[in-house]
Amino acid sequence: MKHILLLTDFSKNSKNAIDYALQMLQDEICIFYVLHVKSSTGYTSDDLMSSSTKSVYGSILKSEKNKLIKLVSALKLEYQNDNHSFHTIADYDVFVDSIKQVVKSKKISLIAMGTNGVTGAKEVVFGSNTINVIRNVNCNTLVIPEGFKYKQPKELLLSLDAFDSLRGNSFIELTSFIERYKLLLHVLRINPQGKNAEVEMSDADEVAHRLKGKSFSYHIVSNVPMHHAVLSYLQTNPIDMMALIVQNETLFERFFIGSPTTQISKELQVPLLILHA
Repeated sequence: MKHILLLTDFSKNSKNAIDYALQMLQDEICIFYVLHVKSSTGYTSDDLMSSSTKSVYGSILKSEKNKLIKLVSALKLEYQNDNHSFHTIADYDVFVDSIKQVVKSKKISLIAMGTNGVTGAKEVVFGSNTINVIRNVNCNTLVIPEGFKYKQPKELLLSLDAFDSLRGNSFIELTSFIERYKLLLHVLRINPQGKNAEVEMSDADEVAHRLKGKSFSYHIVSNVPMHHAVLSYLQTNPIDMMALIVQNETLFERFFIGSPTTQISKELQVPLLILHA
């Protein structure tokens, strides 16, 4: 049984991410925890004026709890999946701190969230909350681009830079995911400063070993900025999902933060699976 955390701010974008996760996991037994975190910036004294008999905490979150109940009721009606059960959590806390607490207490194995469902910033792909979750929450995270509708994924791109290694639990988890969904794996090793033959030989051996003879595609790109290499590959191949392995200084940050956000928002249009090394 999987324990999945679904983040919502009740926006259309966050609902779309929830829909994607429910459809992707439709054949698996899952407990979904639907979490809404109300930030301190959204709080005013008017929240407490309606009732002096209720706790401050309960008064602040009353509306959010009702919205969560309605959302879950609608999801149950829409999907009618006996494999899935739901719990709602409304919290008034620092966004990342709240998520960390739920991940630990509920033994979450995957977080699903929209790219800017918590920020509403149309001009960027990854809002600050999304980036903070990936940086600071040690849990695999599936990020769904705004407006991306579910279709059964067939081909997945794993992007690596010169510092990423395939020898670890993250790649083992990824190969399990690939086998479960019968995906064709594309590996793109990006070496902006030139080739690293030793790492590349290790890649081939590790992928062949983990995929147990199944076909895969492996490519090396040298002396090209990584965001150009990845975006070009996405444009020229039928990729349905992208994966990154997050380490201390991550490819995610070098790829997204080091690139013009307007360019990325126009060109990156596939879900992103973040795995923590």
